[in-house]
Amino acid sequence: MKYSYFIILVLLFSCQEKLTKKTKIIAQEVVEKPIIVNQNPKTFAEKLANAAISIIDPEVEYIPDYVSLKYPNGDVPPKTGVCTDVVIRAYRKLNIDLQKEVHEDMKSNFSFYPKTWGLKSTDKNIDHRRVPNLEVFFERKGEKLPVTQNPNDYKTGEIVTWMINDKLPHIGIITHLKSTDGKRPMIVHNVGGGQVLQDCLFSYSIVGHFRYGK
Repeated sequence: MKYSYFIILVLLFSCQEKLTKKTKIIAQEVVEKPIIVNQNPKTFAEKLANAAISIIDPEVEYIPDYVSLKYPNGDVPPKTGVCTDVVIRAYRKLNIDLQKEVHEDMKSNFSFYPKTWGLKSTDKNIDHRRVPNLEVFFERKGEKLPVTQNPNDYKTGEIVTWMINDKLPHIGIITHLKSTDGKRPMIVHNVGGGQVLQDCLFSYSIVGHFRYGK
């Protein structure tokens, strides 16, 4: 595999809101090509990892703007997105619309969800694009898994959330592919350099670990 290295200095939206200061993101190795998918996926987890790999696109621009979306199955323009849009797009390839699923759960159980943004009701355009909301949803409707420093505890098709620099919520999907030393699973995510595959599991502070799907 061929790798390139970079350091990204970007204004990030936290996948929820704009930050007023630049946030330094740790340099990671980005897999360019070839990327090997599971040729015979049998489980939902394997299919989700393949779906995440299929949407890899370094040209996706990190634009955190609030966007009015159609409902259901609404999406921001295909060459834009934030970290949550990676997860949303991967699940949608498996016919799971997180926009609809999160909205319906929030509508019925609003008190369980964060009030960080001062909302008094649901918003179909943005609720599913916020990491803290997805964390609540995945715990409620899926399975919350232990957070450890053992890479073997993180399996294909699971979801990881981080807190970058103690203030930036982030999210990604674990794949079956391994780091160059074979010790860690690679992640599909978007932290400002497009929808990419990276060895970044332990690059940030892990705060959530989930399994969601059939």
